[in-house]
Amino acid sequence: MALMPKREKYRKQMRGVVKGNATRGNYVAFGDAGLQTLEAGWITGQQIEAARIAISRAVGRAGKYWIRIFPHKPVTGKPLEVRMGTGKGEPEYHCAVVKPGTILFEVGGIPKAMARMALNKAANKMPTRCRLVERAHQLG
Repeated sequence: MALMPKREKYRKQMRGVVKGNATRGNYVAFGDAGLQTLEAGWITGQQIEAARIAISRAVGRAGKYWIRIFPHKPVTGKPLEVRMGTGKGEPEYHCAVVKPGTILFEVGGIPKAMARMALNKAANKMPTRCRLVERAHQLG
């Protein structure tokens, strides 16, 4: 089943405009490698779930993976062949709003080649262009 919030204060939201680059969630924090989006966009709960399954099958029990985004935004739609007007449609699915630079998934505890393969499989499920990034090991 696709990801969605347990409860919401308001059932319907406006579309909004995605401006600028990500200032939060834009570096690899948990694992050794991550999948970073290069475009702004909406990623649905189904797409996140499809990528999660692809990563978990590729990683197996060897490593660990983290999902860094969650679909909070409800997206409404009207039924087919309905006349214009009569208000906003009902919520159909939920999506995560991402900006360029957002880390979507991370993997750790596996070799680089395996991590690259797993994240490539996840990138194929995403509606935006993505790239693989590695953890910047900070001295400290």
